[in-house]
Amino acid sequence: MKISESASRVRAMIEKAIEDQQITKAEYEEIIHLVLEDAHVDPQERALIKELQDMIDHRDVKLVP
Repeated sequence: MKISESASRVRAMIEKAIEDQQITKAEYEEIIHLVLEDAHVDPQERALIKELQDMIDHRDVKLVP
C-alpha cells in the first residue's frame, strides 16, 4: 500500500518530535491540520496520530507551549 503525501509529511514531523523528545502545541496543531486538509484520514495517518498521542501520553515526547 502506497503512503499518501500528507502521511509522509506527518511521519517526518513525528520523527522530528521523537528525535527532539518534544513537540510544540503549534507543531501538533500543524500535524492535525495536515491530516485533515484533504478531508480524509487514511489508515496510515490514523496510525501515526495514535502513535504520537501514545508517546505524549507516556511522556516519551513532551508537549510544550
